[in-house]
Amino acid sequence: MSDAPALSAPALSVLDAVAGRRSVRAFLPKPVERETVLRILDLAARAPSGSNIQPWKVHAIAGEARAALSAELLAAHEAGEPEVPEYPYYPESWREPYLGRRRTVGWALYGSLGIGKGDRERMARQHGRNWLFFGAPVGLFFTIDRDMGKGAWLDLGMFMQNVMIVARGFGLETCPQAAFCYRHAITARHLGLPDTEIIASGMALGHADWSAPENNFPTEREPAEAFTRFTGFRQD
Repeated sequence: MSDAPALSAPALSVLDAVAGRRSVRAFLPKPVERETVLRILDLAARAPSGSNIQPWKVHAIAGEARAALSAELLAAHEAGEPEVPEYPYYPESWREPYLGRRRTVGWALYGSLGIGKGDRERMARQHGRNWLFFGAPVGLFFTIDRDMGKGAWLDLGMFMQNVMIVARGFGLETCPQAAFCYRHAITARHLGLPDTEIIASGMALGHADWSAPENNFPTEREPAEAFTRFTGFRQD
């Protein structure tokens, strides 16, 4: 008999939850209860990890604490303070096909908002919405101990994916946000993080505003045939 906790919320099928997942960048001002966040995280913690070490840690923030963090981050952004990543999320130099994919999704987002190429002021304002969690009432920060190896980061990624999928079973949506790693000092201070922890990613959590154009532009995915090599399968 499985010891996995039963889901007590109206859930999508797993296939629908995965197929419909997207990074939501506009949320409704509707609160999310602490108990709901705990339920999501409990279920997501069924993610696999090497030797079951479960290396992830989560810092959930809402209310006045979230507002204070957002205010300081946005002020730093508007003052033009440099963004310095604590770890290299992206490659040092871009090449295809990754550069093309990055540009495509970027211009699709800006296009949905009517932001034209070269409109740096509006681009900067849109980027600044990261610090507001795009209006979501809950911010999640995923941290990991600095002495963990690369495998533990893989475990953390699987846990985060579970969070995003499970949240959809509760009628909630998410946006993973690596942007917080670029202003980690401010965020770490507000969260009271010890020096032994590194912020791997932030995440906005809340009820999506589906009327917002930035939540309705398509994002492409490569078909499995394009990135999979099959060996030893019978050709039907």
